[in-house]
Amino acid sequence: MNQDLAEYQNIIEQLKPMIQEPEFNQVLAQVASKVPKQKRFLIKMELKRLARPCLRLIDLRGQVAGECREYEYGGKSHYLDDVAIDVFERQVRSFGEYTMGVYEAVKNTENNYRVIHRKQQEEQHEETEEKAEKCLPHNVPFVNFTDFAKRNEERMNYAVNIEMFTELNQSIQATTIDISVSGLKAKLNNEHLFKIGERLTIQFRGLEGEYTLDKKNGVGYTIVDIETQQKEQRLSLQRSDELTHSSFENFLERFIHGNKRRYKVNMDNTLRAIKLKTYEQYFIPNFTSVPIFVEKHDDIYQAKYALVNDSNKDPLYFWSDEQYELRIGYLLSHRRLSHLMTQPQSQQETVIYAFNHLKGDRVYFYSASQEELLERPDLMKVFLGFGARKASWRVFKLQLTDMDLNQSHMPLSIPDTISDAVKRQNQKPAPRLLARIKNVRHIALVTDITDEVGTQSYEKIPIRRNEIAELKLFGHPRNKPPAQVQMFRFKYHNLRKETRYQLRTRVSVRLGDITLDGVSEDISTRGLRVELSDFFHGTEKDVVHLTFPALQKVTKKYQLAHLPYTVKGISYDRNVLHLNAVSDQNNNTAQRFFDELIKTNRSKLKAYKEEEDIPGIGGALRNLYSKNILNTAFFIKKEGIDFVPDALATANSNNRLNSMLLFNADPGYFNLHFLYSTNGVELDFIQYTLKKIKTNEKPVMREIFVAFDPSKEKVEDAVVSRFADQFHDNKERKDFIAQAMAAGQFIGIKVFISRAGRPDMDRLQSEISYVGLYAIHRAKVLEEQLWNIVGVGDLIDVTDEIMIRYHFSHKHILANHEPPAQHKVKTAKIEHLLKS
Repeated sequence: MNQDLAEYQNIIEQLKPMIQEPEFNQVLAQVASKVPKQKRFLIKMELKRLARPCLRLIDLRGQVAGECREYEYGGKSHYLDDVAIDVFERQVRSFGEYTMGVYEAVKNTENNYRVIHRKQQEEQHEETEEKAEKCLPHNVPFVNFTDFAKRNEERMNYAVNIEMFTELNQSIQATTIDISVSGLKAKLNNEHLFKIGERLTIQFRGLEGEYTLDKKNGVGYTIVDIETQQKEQRLSLQRSDELTHSSFENFLERFIHGNKRRYKVNMDNTLRAIKLKTYEQYFIPNFTSVPIFVEKHDDIYQAKYALVNDSNKDPLYFWSDEQYELRIGYLLSHRRLSHLMTQPQSQQETVIYAFNHLKGDRVYFYSASQEELLERPDLMKVFLGFGARKASWRVFKLQLTDMDLNQSHMPLSIPDTISDAVKRQNQKPAPRLLARIKNVRHIALVTDITDEVGTQSYEKIPIRRNEIAELKLFGHPRNKPPAQVQMFRFKYHNLRKETRYQLRTRVSVRLGDITLDGVSEDISTRGLRVELSDFFHGTEKDVVHLTFPALQKVTKKYQLAHLPYTVKGISYDRNVLHLNAVSDQNNNTAQRFFDELIKTNRSKLKAYKEEEDIPGIGGALRNLYSKNILNTAFFIKKEGIDFVPDALATANSNNRLNSMLLFNADPGYFNLHFLYSTNGVELDFIQYTLKKIKTNEKPVMREIFVAFDPSKEKVEDAVVSRFADQFHDNKERKDFIAQAMAAGQFIGIKVFISRAGRPDMDRLQSEISYVGLYAIHRAKVLEEQLWNIVGVGDLIDVTDEIMIRYHFSHKHILANHEPPAQHKVKTAKIEHLLKS
């Protein structure tokens, strides 16, 4: 039909039976009296066109969601389903014979795949436009990395008429959307009210000729989910066991198996799983916090395992002693962990200050938590002032959460029946693996939040030299070392061609006339990574010459001086180098030495565990952490030349930071306004950072001060943010905090942002291949969307540490934890929501 006449469809339907009658023009004038004459003429012409006799045969086999059979009319055979036959006969009664209007109506029934597809596109377009109008520019949807279900059976997209009977025997007409052996999804209008758990009896009117089922009793289903949309509602139903009919079940199994390529398997759950797993893979290799898994033995808490990536190793290396033994157990002492256990779930966190002291080639560690310093106010200023003056000064945030070992298993979203490979991937962890982690009860998350602004503030605290000796109270005894923490790499696509081993040893790096001192972080046969004590002025592909003074003492066979290496990567702050050894006939000393060193010391050198001793343990630990993300991850996509927020993920929404992010956000969304409006400067931080840094570089960290006053109605008034380095001095920073608390609440946030890498397609291959069998076009659309993600970040609440830094009292810190007063919602707005 002409688009110009679409709005007059009701008038055309009324006039169809009159088109051949003598008084047609008179009836037209009456029915369409308010229609302009020009449009009235077009209606008449359209009706005459529809009333022309038609000689075309109709064959709907494979075009509609229904079984077609031969249907004879006027001596000619058509192939129609029940819905089409009903439309055909009604239209023939209107026109009096088989006409073009009958033909077009039958070709456009509601269960025609072409019509269904067009309506879905229109609905998606309407939803997109509605969301675009409704959502604020910095609103982003909330995602949960593991929020997808494993389907035990395939669902087939299939539209068929059904009749539902409530427990009060009320009859309701509906249409299925998809169907499986044990469940289905149906759509119907919004007139009827349902509740989850309600039982229904269903008669499959569109399928009654295909199976022998007791038509009197029907099939029992229970409502498990309800989706309400503007024009309709959708019910997810599960078949009730007590009303199971084997004949119906057998029919469905045969029907779905024989028709799933024709009607297409429902891919929604699998596409969602691919999307969520891709988000997780963007985040996992780039975040800077260290998840450490805590065991409980005889009421004693002990750090056992750590998960590392290329961005979070520095906090671990800080706790390495002169023998390169990892002593992060000092940070995670039983006393500290047990204290956090006594706090409410949303407040199991603290700030820990640390530094180390070198004496006679030995490393001595000192640390104190926020609570431990408050217990000794006489030593608090001494510890902070003295520690901040040392090069080794660090500030860590420690968070704790419970976990469930069942979360270590993350099956695919597709059924075991797809293939043997899928069935293997869906198997639960082996007993041997579960035995290894059976005592793990908690995840401790350690984040290095040290920065220059904060360190300078602590340095200004006056101290008296005679008090420094008293800091031994916070020293960790070397004769009582903590238990070893075993490290595992996050299991993701690794670009390295060989295993890297942990080895920290002194290195001199010479470029031209400049020599810089440094320490190796890890080594391999052909390369290593070096952390320098100063800024590196060279560029990638430069050749530098390395000398290893400490390693030279253990070998006379090799001369470890002036060995040539090529610079393959430089960190964002230009103090970490990734190097490859130059290896040719004249220069192969480095490769030969490290090859021999690794072979002869393999039992002593620690490699990043990649599921070597127990297959699957790294993946199990990763699954546990993915289910219990403590920080708030966010993702940035590129639209044209702009970098805009795409999504946000967290498993810990009940805290101060996320309460602010939920302000003026749509349901299921968070509002990142604070990140894009710092001191009125739009996009600068995100845009500038993502344009400058490269993939695999260390995340950039910035600190933001936020004044949050939820008594305001507009987000631009309620959330005012400034970067910490935008203030002129500490007095301005302290005044901002005091004013924020007076009006509402102060929130300090550390923002980490890095370039997104590429997802590990091997991890997604089974689900991608499955989608490719039935909906390759949808997989390509999703892939394009996900590859537009260019940035990934982390938000961490550091409010308490900032307030300690600027000398606010413990009383003020506790008061700032209280939720501020909310603004009142107008009654008219509530009434409008109730009516909508």
